[in-house]
Amino acid sequence: MKPVRVGICGLGTVGGGTFNVLTRNADDIARRAGRPIVIEQVAHRSIHPDCDITGINATTDVFEVATNPNVDVLVELIGGYDMARELVLTAIANGKHVVTANKALIAVHGNEIFKAAHEKGVIVAFEAAVAGGIPVIKSLREGLGANRIEWVAGIINGTGNFILTHMRDEGRAFEDVLAEAQALGYAEADPTFDVEGIDAAHKLTILASIAYGVPLQFERAFTEGISRITAEDVEQADNLGYVIKHLGISKRTDQGLELRVHPTLIPKERLLANVHGVKNAIAIMGDAVGPTLYYGAGAGAEPTASAVVADVLDVARDITTAHHYRVPYLAFSGIDEDVSQLPIMPMEDIITAYYLRLLAVDRPGVLARVATILSEQGISIEALIQKEATEGELVPIILLTHRTKEKQMNEAIREIEAMADIAGPVTRIRVESLSEGE
Repeated sequence: MKPVRVGICGLGTVGGGTFNVLTRNADDIARRAGRPIVIEQVAHRSIHPDCDITGINATTDVFEVATNPNVDVLVELIGGYDMARELVLTAIANGKHVVTANKALIAVHGNEIFKAAHEKGVIVAFEAAVAGGIPVIKSLREGLGANRIEWVAGIINGTGNFILTHMRDEGRAFEDVLAEAQALGYAEADPTFDVEGIDAAHKLTILASIAYGVPLQFERAFTEGISRITAEDVEQADNLGYVIKHLGISKRTDQGLELRVHPTLIPKERLLANVHGVKNAIAIMGDAVGPTLYYGAGAGAEPTASAVVADVLDVARDITTAHHYRVPYLAFSGIDEDVSQLPIMPMEDIITAYYLRLLAVDRPGVLARVATILSEQGISIEALIQKEATEGELVPIILLTHRTKEKQMNEAIREIEAMADIAGPVTRIRVESLSEGE
């Protein structure tokens, strides 16, 4: 059959990996696709050192690829928001299918892109946008298609998981481990997207849309980072039987959908608690299948390229299929008519348990006043740790609460921080059991 001709935009880490996998495994990929898949053109500003493009039509203008009549599938690996959006929409307008690993692009501009692709009858595939080489999008969109999805919870940023793992295993401070992650290339010079949860929120937005059939709503996601987590928090969580992980969580409730990224205490025995280093893992609860877990490399050249090339292969298989019969982008039929209008819940209405750490002057009545404030907000204490100290010194108090509304906890923390005997802000980490009953 006629070959499917691919144009790759971006030859950095993932682009170079994609180029190498497509060329190295060309025979096996052709057998799976039922036709050859060849690289027609590449566009790049720089080339990954492991990538040899000798004999390949190359350009520095990505839009040349988007308008090249010989290109059937444009692979967008340049990253970012604005230029990537323009590139993808140009490719779609020129009748090209698109494969992308750009989670920011899909989370922020996906609704517009999918509508344009639907009207043009082309495919936009984005498996590599979430969790690198883990095929979680295909699993959620197709393999779990019989299920009503109850919740999704995942470690979907390897940098944050690397930091929290080494803080726990070695008792090191956040800043120390972050510096190591940067030296190893796991974190950027500006690590904000990773450590403050923005990257994870992009990915969670995509997963939630597929899980529940709602529009992509990145702007509604609650995001909180890990930069305030201390070695003491990690130690005390361990003493209480928990591990701190930076989770993306989405749950279906009677009031709407929860969409949140934040540090989370989870019981040590949970599988997610035992995902270490830069690995990613996503737990999904379906009403029919029960809990499932998807684990593997969430980033890197060839793990991510594995997902990119799998999407290219799917596009090659589907090119001769009438587009109305293809698997919908976000799993539910149609672009507008079958999209659910389930609301995203405000964070203040979320109900969860909490870990609190506060520094208090060690004098009589302080702990009693803290307990009274919590009680007045309807918050009950499950566990308490208070270290010994000389009277008048600051002593850390660790509290584990039962489940309560975020709004009530916010008010309680405001009152506690206003106490004269409390020094500095209260550290708050949400607690999730992620059990089969939730």
